[in-house]
Amino acid sequence: MRELLLGCGSRTIKDIYLPDRGSAFNDVVRLDINSDHNPDVVWDLTQHPLPFKDCEFDEIHAYDVLEHLAYQGDFEFFFKEFTEYHRILKKDGMIFASCPSASSVWSFGDPSHKRIISKETLVYLVQEEYQKQVGVTKMSDFRNIYKVNFKIIQAEDKNGTFYFILKKV
Repeated sequence: MRELLLGCGSRTIKDIYLPDRGSAFNDVVRLDINSDHNPDVVWDLTQHPLPFKDCEFDEIHAYDVLEHLAYQGDFEFFFKEFTEYHRILKKDGMIFASCPSASSVWSFGDPSHKRIISKETLVYLVQEEYQKQVGVTKMSDFRNIYKVNFKIIQAEDKNGTFYFILKKV
């Protein structure tokens, strides 16, 4: 089991995990833009490709970091970002993430927050949703630029935080 912790800061435990995988990090690579946190890798997450091999990680953890990376409506970056996460995940790898929910005072109260990610946002990462919804609902079609696929395992708002788990398909 190899894990990647994005925007690690001083974090030592997981915010979200599956019970069979546990709350402790295993063989974790810690990445942060701020070298003061002593990460294993100093990197700006807005720069792609990420400095990792294809299929390198079983899990990616991103807690309170994704809302800092791109501006609301920057769909090109959004799809490049999740395509990059897909690239570095192993087969059936998972992303575990949290960010302020849309109703949280922190969603845009924090001056460094640039976007909100919600359950509705995640739908755009699931190829089957395009097949079901394009031409039927108001869902925009991004299949011309987004070619990979995730499955939503969990997506829930809890106490002002949006938690989600995605599985690489």
